[in-house]
Amino acid sequence: MRHRLPFLDQPPRVAVLRLEGVIASNGTRGALSHAAIAPLIERAFRKAKPTAVALSINSPGGSPAQSSLIGGQIRRLADELDIPVHAFVEDVAASGGYWLAAAADDIHVDASSITGSIGVISAGFGFHDLIERYGIERRVHTAGEDKSILDPFRPERDRDIERLKALQTRIHDSFIAFVQVRRGDRLDTSRDLFTGEIFVGAEAVDAGLVDGIGHLVPVMKARYGDKTTFRALTMRRPLLQRLIPSVALDLMASIEQRAAWSRYGL
Repeated sequence: MRHRLPFLDQPPRVAVLRLEGVIASNGTRGALSHAAIAPLIERAFRKAKPTAVALSINSPGGSPAQSSLIGGQIRRLADELDIPVHAFVEDVAASGGYWLAAAADDIHVDASSITGSIGVISAGFGFHDLIERYGIERRVHTAGEDKSILDPFRPERDRDIERLKALQTRIHDSFIAFVQVRRGDRLDTSRDLFTGEIFVGAEAVDAGLVDGIGHLVPVMKARYGDKTTFRALTMRRPLLQRLIPSVALDLMASIEQRAAWSRYGL
């Protein structure tokens, strides 16, 4: 039986935390939420005293609040335990996905990775003409004139749109502030990087949104040595979700997630 000897040097250890999927709080199958990922983040930083934590990111974004919670926990633990964090983007780290990447000390991408999309979006449907066509009467009673803001079963009101845009602006400002704090003087200040534009590969390097082209294992070994070891942590679906299929929920989740990924041609 092999025993570790405390006086022998241990090879550098990198905890690899995989952050994959649409970011949402509702527990949708395949979604990434703070409640689900928080225990893994703790393990990544605290178990076996890692030399560094590497984030393997593949996300088109989603909930701003969940993105902020996840990114905030990563930063708190990194600062508290003095552990460097490195982000590696696969297909996409856009919108909330880029928020997660910006929590790292540096970001590497593939030559074909999509990053950026620093903006806020709200999308929906309007059904008021449809229900009128079929003689359906909409009955809504509220206390508070703005309680049914953006009701999809009635025509849009100008003041509802103005209210929504004001909310989006505040969220956008928070996103921008986080990126500016994390990326600092690496950002290309000669251009507006916060219009929601997306960047591919080296374009993001030139803009200062990421630090270079490179993949996780070779970049980490170049930084910490050829003997670096890796420990992967991946979020798993709850047991009941794995055992009990739900065709309706899976179909709805698939449609929502497909729409999020398709914005980036994926």
